[in-house]
Amino acid sequence: MDGSAIRSLKHPDAETIPIVAMTANAFEEDRKKAFEKGMNGHIAKPVDAEKVKKIILSAIR
Repeated sequence: MDGSAIRSLKHPDAETIPIVAMTANAFEEDRKKAFEKGMNGHIAKPVDAEKVKKIILSAIR
């Protein structure tokens, strides 16, 4: 499921809930696609705990 699928749901929080993509796709074009699909953040694997923390905190602000 991508961000646009979640954003189109009829749930009251669907338009505002933070969504962070976690993927093995680490290229800049993949990051841009995630944001175009409605994501609030993008994390590429392998995961760095500090980076995850920063992205989640920025998504919920």
